Amino acid sequence: MPNDVSHLDGLRDAYKAAVEEWIAAIRREEALASVDHEVADIDSWEAAHFAEDAIRDKVLGAKRDYEDALRARFFDF
Repeated sequence: MPNDVSHLDGLRDAYKAAVEEWIAAIRREEALASVDHEVADIDSWEAAHFAEDAIRDKVLGAKRDYEDALRARFFDF
C-alpha cells in the first residue's frame, strides 16, 4: 500500500465539509419550521427542504467517493 494518503485526505475533507454544509441546511430548514402560519413562510420552509435534500445528495456522493477510495486502497477493488 502506498504511503501517500493525500488523495484520501482530500476525499475525507470534502466529505466532512459536505456534512457541515448539510448540517447548516438542516438547521435553516428547522428554523423555518417554527415560523408563522403564512403561505410565504411555508413556501420558504419548503424551499429550504429542497435545498437540504440537494445537499444531502452531495454528502452521499462525497461519502461514496471516499468509501470507494478506501476500498481500493485496502481491498484493491
